This record gives sequence, structure tokens and C-alpha cells, in this order.
Amino acid sequence: MSMQSRGLLPVPEQTAVVARAAFPEGSLPIRVRDHLAGVFADEPFAGAFGVRGAPGLSPAVLSLVTVLQFAENLTDRQAAEAVRDRLSWKYALGRELTDAGFDFTVLSKFRARITGHAAWSGWSSTGWWTTAGRPGWSARAASSVPMPPMSSPRCGTCRAGT
Repeated sequence: MSMQSRGLLPVPEQTAVVARAAFPEGSLPIRVRDHLAGVFADEPFAGAFGVRGAPGLSPAVLSLVTVLQFAENLTDRQAAEAVRDRLSWKYALGRELTDAGFDFTVLSKFRARITGHAAWSGWSSTGWWTTAGRPGWSARAASSVPMPPMSSPRCGTCRAGT
């Protein structure tokens, strides 16, 4: 699998219009996209992906899915379904309303590929996720919020603890 650096694509106009109408106050996925989109980039993950082979999904998109999955305590199947059918997730990921998403097994393969990779360690150690979408939380108060584990027992295909 290779990586074609795309990062988070701009939110399609129709997706933005419908999401803003449906969520005038916003939602966690929408706020994450609006305020933290720059955190989700492909370049830090380049070393974990080859330059040859079929292009895979953007690591930026998959890392954002992983964060949203953890925030909502979803299995891989549930997270893949959220990509397919939740308007706020389509907005956050820069997807067209008609986007069919991806197979849930992509998430466990992504985690397996980047587990222990320096990019994930550096990216996850910044602590940015602790206050995302949590107005009034100080960085200190939120520091007890753990980062999404890369070998999640909620992955839907892993055994607990692996």
C-alpha cells in the first residue's frame, strides 16, 4: 500500500451547507474539523507507508476517524458506519454526501501499520485531543483524557488487550 499525500480535502459545498443547517451550533466532529484540521496531515505518516503499490486512504483521514471513534467509544464497524451515514462525520472528513465510506477492516490495518511508528508517537504526544470540543476545559484538567490506543480492544476484529 502506498500513500498519495492528500490530507483532509476541503469540505464539499453541499456537505457544508447541509451540515451547517442541520447543526447550527456545531457538533464535536464539526468543531474538530473547523478548529483542528491542520493537525491532521499525511506527511508525518509518510515513513509508515510505501511509495509503490495501490494508493490507500489518507492517513490524515484515518487518524481523524480514529480520534472520533475513540471519542464516541465505537467499534471499527460502528466507526466505518458513521463515515457512511453521519452527516457530521462526512463534514469532518471532507466527504461528499454520497460517499460510501470504506470497509471497517481498514481501521485495524491502519492502526497495525502505524503502531510504534515515530509519527504517531510524536503526533499523539502533543496533547491536542484533550481539549478538542470541550469548551471550558483547561489543558491541565483535560490531561487525564487518554489518547486513542492503537491496539484498541474495541476494534471489532482484535481480541481484548491486543
